[in-house]
Amino acid sequence: MVGGATQLIGPLRSRRLLLPLVFISGMASLGVEFGASRLLAPYFGTSLYVWGVLIGLILVYLSAGYVIGGRLADRHPRDEVLYQITAWAGLWIGIIPLVSYPILLISQQGFKEVSVGLVLGTLLAVVVLFAAPVILLGCVSPFAIRLLLRDVETGGNTAGRVYALSTAGSILGTFLPVFWFIPTYGTRPTLEGFGLVLVGVSIAGLWPRRRLYASFAAAVILAWIFLPSGIKPPQVGQLLYEKESAYGYIQVVRDGSKTELILNEGEAIHSIYDPSSLLTGGPWDYMLVADSFRPAQPSEPVPKDVAILGLAGGTAARQYTAAYGPGVQITGVEIDPEIVSVAHRYFHLDEPNVHPVVSDARYWLNTQASQYDVIIMDAYRQPYIPFHLTTREFFTEVHDHLRPGGVAVVNAGRTATDYRLVDAIASTMAAVYPSVFLVDVPAFSNTLVYGSTVPITIADVEHNLGLVNEPVARDVARSVVNDGRLRVSPYHDQVFTDDLAPVERLIDEIIFNYATGK
Repeated sequence: MVGGATQLIGPLRSRRLLLPLVFISGMASLGVEFGASRLLAPYFGTSLYVWGVLIGLILVYLSAGYVIGGRLADRHPRDEVLYQITAWAGLWIGIIPLVSYPILLISQQGFKEVSVGLVLGTLLAVVVLFAAPVILLGCVSPFAIRLLLRDVETGGNTAGRVYALSTAGSILGTFLPVFWFIPTYGTRPTLEGFGLVLVGVSIAGLWPRRRLYASFAAAVILAWIFLPSGIKPPQVGQLLYEKESAYGYIQVVRDGSKTELILNEGEAIHSIYDPSSLLTGGPWDYMLVADSFRPAQPSEPVPKDVAILGLAGGTAARQYTAAYGPGVQITGVEIDPEIVSVAHRYFHLDEPNVHPVVSDARYWLNTQASQYDVIIMDAYRQPYIPFHLTTREFFTEVHDHLRPGGVAVVNAGRTATDYRLVDAIASTMAAVYPSVFLVDVPAFSNTLVYGSTVPITIADVEHNLGLVNEPVARDVARSVVNDGRLRVSPYHDQVFTDDLAPVERLIDEIIFNYATGK
């Protein structure tokens, strides 16, 4: 009798865990998707195309899992088979961070060498790593329906319950990583956690079979021993700080006397702090002379109010304060509060005239009525500019927040020979601003695009630049005039709109052509 009771307890327990297993599997499948996107972000970025590849392949994997799960359920309709499937899925999820790390480091080398094949190969390799657990998780719903189905007449109800629970789990698997797990604990602990929960429920269903305990414990121990404590080593310099925020991956690196802010895949510097020099040689220097792009003035143009959309570490804000004194009021809009915290901690953003605002740049612009002498747009998620900050509608809103004679400035990326992004930005701005000018940054792959709210000539700008006498801005003004970098924009081609702004495709084409030498 005792033996008979024991034999019944196992099947009853495992049958009762089927619906919770469906829920947790649905949660894990979305958790893995978000974990994959964050695992890739420091190396490949978060572009529309990265998300497209990831989501598309996840759906392919799930579809394969549905087919495989249905066939397995018909051939082996036993609870323990399903629990073994989910246990191995959980184990695989748990070891993904360990296995993916060396592959991702290879991709970093590919970026450094500008090797298209190496970068695409490592991206594919990492995405394929997620194939096994997602396919196994896709097996769960059809397998559970087969095990729970007792009567064809109630088959619809059974299938409905299973898919409703799976979807509910997916909803939770969307919210928990985004709003809690990843911002609080990081991507790798999040993946380990989902794997642990999935294995735990599977082991409960397989009880008293304990051999998987040792497997999972070994995987976790190996991960802790061999996985480096950091997320990603810097390409150059000494790593001072790194963190995954809700918006991306942040690194602060010291390279000689300079402290640099690097985001996501790290192919650009977003801010520089050098205690030995206010000027950086970068695009921030050329933002200082924006107020000269107005009709000829009787005295040196000095802005009163400046808005910086994309504050980052505050390099431009610090330079403006040094050049024009604490009287210039600067509003710096930054979408990521963690970056604002980093700016205070590592980039000495402590000027009393600088007012950081945590918000999306366009939303902030739409919801306040202030006007400015200069509005600077430097809101890169390198190498991409958010598309909604490149359109005619956006530049019209910027225009409406500028005083008469005010200036809009956009920092646009390029290569030595490919100016297509500059063309697109300047052409779109020309649909709103009567005068558009360009200044190339010699030491960086950037061009500053200036749009004036009133018609002006290049002679007006050169006259105003000659009046600049503030020590910090004077050197920049002289270099713009003397080195022949200032020119009227010749671009009047495609105008980006909120409905059509293929900025990511354009930038990807520029990167591909640069990498392949075309």
